[in-house]
Amino acid sequence: MDCVVVGGGLAGLASAVWLTEAGHRVTLLERRGSLGGRTISMPLAAVDDVPDNGQHVFASGYRDLMRYLDSVGTRGHVEFPGHMTVREPGGATRTQAFGGVTGLRTAFGDLPGVTGFDRVRTMLAQGRLVRHVLARPAWLDEVTADEWFRRIKMPRSARDALWDGIVIGLTGDKTEISSARVPADLLRTGIRRAIEQRTAISIGYPTVDLDTLFVDGAEKFFANHGVEVRNRAVVASIDVADGAVSGVTLTDGEHVAADAVICAVPVWNITGLLDNVPGHEAIYAAAKQLTPVPIVSVNLYLDRDIGMVDWGEILYGGEGVLEQVWDRQRMHGRDPKDNYFYSTTVSAAYDLVGKTNDEIVDMQMTMLRRYFPDAAAARVVHAHVVRMPKSTFAQRPGSAGIRPDQRTAVHGLALAGDWTRTDWTTTMEGAAQSAARAVDVVLNDR
Repeated sequence: MDCVVVGGGLAGLASAVWLTEAGHRVTLLERRGSLGGRTISMPLAAVDDVPDNGQHVFASGYRDLMRYLDSVGTRGHVEFPGHMTVREPGGATRTQAFGGVTGLRTAFGDLPGVTGFDRVRTMLAQGRLVRHVLARPAWLDEVTADEWFRRIKMPRSARDALWDGIVIGLTGDKTEISSARVPADLLRTGIRRAIEQRTAISIGYPTVDLDTLFVDGAEKFFANHGVEVRNRAVVASIDVADGAVSGVTLTDGEHVAADAVICAVPVWNITGLLDNVPGHEAIYAAAKQLTPVPIVSVNLYLDRDIGMVDWGEILYGGEGVLEQVWDRQRMHGRDPKDNYFYSTTVSAAYDLVGKTNDEIVDMQMTMLRRYFPDAAAARVVHAHVVRMPKSTFAQRPGSAGIRPDQRTAVHGLALAGDWTRTDWTTTMEGAAQSAARAVDVVLNDR
């Protein structure tokens, strides 16, 4: 079977790999000059380094993403230490984990900055939260996560210490914007995966740059299996004849024939491609509602060690300016000969994304010095600000069920991408899971 995959991001790469593994001929069309989509590395000549476009972390329940890494031979570049650290102003730290003794302490309301009777309130609120997660009441999609927390009487201190950060981490968006249904469903998926694995879900990280992890292995796979990869190939339309897909037409007028097509483009690029597909109006309407959410990351090269105690640290109270700091020496086994490399992340960075690079770096260095005593005299050797105004998509109240299925009304045509219907909305696992489902659609349509 001749297959075309439109889009060279993670969903497209996984689709092309798995179609090839199933024994089919694949052509991968990517509008840009390189593969990887939103998971890429960017060489920096100024420091002779290859940082990423933002720190990407993993949950141990990411089955389809790990399957993709197994397929391209890079699964060994991911580690799961099972813990992260919360750091408070002044430098006090507290290790966080979802399993073991630390997990039990969290369940009983013992969180950083949560004291006195707030611990009891937190424990009770978390019990209500778990009941809602498991029962999935319909009203969860009628309120924001912020309203949900207020309904279950989650103390402000517990929200600052853990729960607002969990929502931002799971959804990429703020509690006052995201539908409560989104983090609830993701937590439910995490609980289900933990039960299946018989171990608590933990957070992990890549020990190599993102190109090495996601792209290089795929390119070797494509070269070894005869996959045709065409960069700068811009698709104008997906073609349909007698209810079945017949291929795609490029903007230069070329028709690429195919027995099956997987359209794996980002949500903001879908409009116009499906004009020949019955029911495309509903897909376009869903895409219009899934508005972009920005993330700002900074690759900071400093002249000294700032004294991190863990591979990743969450800054208590750092929302909107500097929420997470990643120790790339520890994560990548770096030898800091000329500088110390730290990566920072701010999700839902609506306010930060419009500031200048110097403003962002100054704000973040001020925060580092407030939280890390060893950073007081640190000098910036080089700073690289990465703005991703379309890092993910917002799911506001009332949006449950609008994400389209991978199956379309056209025989042999499937959709893929983290914005299609999956158990995860996170960019990487959502993308990989959507690819697995899209591949199943076109194979079952044969």
